[in-house]
Amino acid sequence: MTTPTQPPTFDAKHYKRTTRDQWDAAAEAWHRWAPTLRSWLGPATERMLDLAGVESGARVLDVAAGAGDQTLQIATRVGPGGSVLATDISPEILAFAAAEAKRAGLTNVTTREMDGERLDLEEATFDVVVSRVGLIYFPDQQQALREMRRVLVPGGRVAAIVYSTPDRNGFFSVPVSIVRRHAKLGPPLPGQPGPFSLGAAGVLEDAFTRAGFRDVRSERLAAPLRATSAEECLSFEKESFGALHQMLSSLDPAGREAAWTEVAVALREFARGDDGFAGPCELVVAVGTK
Repeated sequence: MTTPTQPPTFDAKHYKRTTRDQWDAAAEAWHRWAPTLRSWLGPATERMLDLAGVESGARVLDVAAGAGDQTLQIATRVGPGGSVLATDISPEILAFAAAEAKRAGLTNVTTREMDGERLDLEEATFDVVVSRVGLIYFPDQQQALREMRRVLVPGGRVAAIVYSTPDRNGFFSVPVSIVRRHAKLGPPLPGQPGPFSLGAAGVLEDAFTRAGFRDVRSERLAAPLRATSAEECLSFEKESFGALHQMLSSLDPAGREAAWTEVAVALREFARGDDGFAGPCELVVAVGTK
């Protein structure tokens, strides 16, 4: 008599450790590609801040802030009378956020290494909490949203940007599918986060509502990733996309190179000749009120 094989389970603690390690490793590259990030995500970030009512004097918490490109946008908007606390699980990437704020002369920015699911912060201390393409990678997204709600003042707002669905984000979903196949990864395990985990219609909005937010609304924005060529986009993803590095970690160098070679060929689909490269990307921007 054979013993039934237990289905694999998602190990959130291991995932967090590897996520931190991968973003520590990718920190310098993510920072170096800041102009591309600003061109690509800057307009959606401004729209998120508009919807959240971020204005002069506001106290803002930036969760999963990364190298802080959007932190600087927020700091400029809230002015010297406001403040921004940038948090991230990766201390290496946060160091770049702190350095850039100092270089820009923004004295209203502070940084703290912190798990977004366990915010070491007092209740009701922020007017707005934002997360740009970060919430999708939390193993317990509801816990993260409840923590964001806890630290908001009554009437404060939460706002997030996430990718929509894979079919609308070919610049990322095509490499992801190729990498998963090369790494022989099965479908995501129950509870496993990922780049498109909140992108289907109504999913992000429902997550906000279940976490206790009201007056939830969202918009979908076209945000094509523009580059001079498919090769430049490949370099951007190869150097700085921690999620792809994490999926490739089980392969040897030859296996990783084979995967990237196939990704390079696939990305050429989005080349536009003399007009450069335009990788399809659609973002969901949502806001809710405490």
